Amino acid sequence: MYRSLEYGDTARVTEPTDAIEYRLGTVTDVRYSTPHTTYACRYTLRFPNGTERTYPAADIRRATRDDDRAALQAALTTAAEAVRDACRIAHDYDDDLSSGTASLLRRLVDLARLRLGLTLDRADPARPLICDQDEGDQ
Repeated sequence: MYRSLEYGDTARVTEPTDAIEYRLGTVTDVRYSTPHTTYACRYTLRFPNGTERTYPAADIRRATRDDDRAALQAALTTAAEAVRDACRIAHDYDDDLSSGTASLLRRLVDLARLRLGLTLDRADPARPLICDQDEGDQ
């Protein structure tokens, strides 16, 4: 069932072209093709920095903070895998580079744990565990 976005809903641009459009926006205006339709043709979004932009309805998708969390988990997991692989290569290449990449991996894992409650295994970050402070590791 189609349901257009309404004032105050949060949304994302489906194909962002600059840094502003990667952010979650709030719908501040909805334009309809006719006064008697429920199908929106354009939305105006306000981004966190105060910028307002208008887009065709097809270029906008509904999104929430939960969507952001899922995207962050996926991005941090991918980043941890890449840094882990770089760490293994750097170990044989250069001692200073090895310690630097190991430090970066530790920071990435700690950031994911402290800010998102996501426990990344340094040896296998592709298998994240969600950590709930009240219940411990799941």
